Amino acid sequence: MASDVSQSPYTDVIDLTSQAQKERRRDEIDSGFREPDPPLDEVTIDGLSGRVEQAVRAAGWTELMPVQRKSIPYTLKERDLIVQSQTGSGKTGAFLLPLFDLMNPDKKEQQVLILTPTRELARQIHEEFEQMKIATPHTNRLEAALVYGGVGYEPQIEALENGAQLVIGTPGRTLDHLKKGNFDGSTVRMLILDEADEMLSMGFYPDMKEIISYLPEKRASYMYSATMPPKVRNAAREFLRDPGFLSLSSDKVSVEEITYRYYLVKPMDKDRVLEKLLELEEPESALIFANTKKEVSYLSEFLSNAGYDVDEMSGDLSQRKREQALDRLREGKLRLLVATDVAARGIDVSDLSHVFIYDVPQDHEYIIHRSGRTARAGKTGTTIVLATHEDEFELKRMANTYDIDIERAELPEDPPRTARNLLEQRYEDTTAAPDTIDDFVPLVQELADDRPELLATLVAEMYEAEQDEEETD
Repeated sequence: MASDVSQSPYTDVIDLTSQAQKERRRDEIDSGFREPDPPLDEVTIDGLSGRVEQAVRAAGWTELMPVQRKSIPYTLKERDLIVQSQTGSGKTGAFLLPLFDLMNPDKKEQQVLILTPTRELARQIHEEFEQMKIATPHTNRLEAALVYGGVGYEPQIEALENGAQLVIGTPGRTLDHLKKGNFDGSTVRMLILDEADEMLSMGFYPDMKEIISYLPEKRASYMYSATMPPKVRNAAREFLRDPGFLSLSSDKVSVEEITYRYYLVKPMDKDRVLEKLLELEEPESALIFANTKKEVSYLSEFLSNAGYDVDEMSGDLSQRKREQALDRLREGKLRLLVATDVAARGIDVSDLSHVFIYDVPQDHEYIIHRSGRTARAGKTGTTIVLATHEDEFELKRMANTYDIDIERAELPEDPPRTARNLLEQRYEDTTAAPDTIDDFVPLVQELADDRPELLATLVAEMYEAEQDEEETD
């Protein structure tokens, strides 16, 4: 079957030019990883088995994405592999599709373990698997156990005891089931780490080390991530055996379809600036990232009071409420979702036009993961960062590290706010006696109620005079 790339919404997500190949080899030298040897040819839909091809169709795709074409052959051969590919490039499909050939529906035992850093991402992978498996009677007999915290144990235990072939989970709850004997890790023949840079960070590392102690040494293992910082590269060798390194990000891990810009703001003005930007941009739906749960709650209340349809998502909320908020955003029933980085990993929301980064992230790679929630699968998107003067240097370092073309923008003039600032400054500098000012307060209050246009005239003349003076200077 001839590939009709023009039909695919994923065309041009990744372009491996000869220069990119050179950059990739340089990256491999720096990372200590090597290209898969021997290399395998790419695969197209017509080169897949009937089961996998039907899973592709069930997912609604007319063409494989580049990361899928290149990585699937290695997974089918069960060769350990590290895959670095841009956000939104189709990594989930890359590791799910081969499973329909590799898992045996007749064996009621756990065969594949997929680990993710967040409950939301685990749930999303599970949903994609369920969508893919409806294609044929064969794949329909495959079952997946969704294993994460914040919800009850019983449905998870039942799924494991009933022999779910695929386990999709977060490290904490997965390890809990292994320790309690609900999950027999000895039958697992494949381990997949999604968002591997987060999975092998220091926060998850102890649990990950303990989890693999329950798994057979003889297994195939895979890591998928948009970024691959040095700490993860070093840890990877403990989890994979002589892996090949497949880089589809070349020298640019940020997505070219994302437009980046930032605004310099005073810390106390950030909420009002965000509100102003939302008025100017008018996004149909957007994610707003803050660094702390407290900030998320404040912004959610602030924007709600301003009349916006907004919800929040952080680790302080119950799993049910987090899922409900994300579902509403996906279904187009929610305009704004304010979140911590719990929503920055792998979450796929179709047609999300904007990401607002209210706080510059503390970890550099998170600018990629946050912004990557927009411009999914070749679509375009906008990322807007609110940076204080203290943040600007770090923001530029992040942009330089990930080759992000980010421009500083200026807010449009806001005459009423400027006029208010002028009035406040004039009040600070006034030579009028306090008693005299107090004598005129009743008159001003009366005019504000009865003849506001008189006061507006004075303010407008003051504002215009200031503007003329600035132009003259």
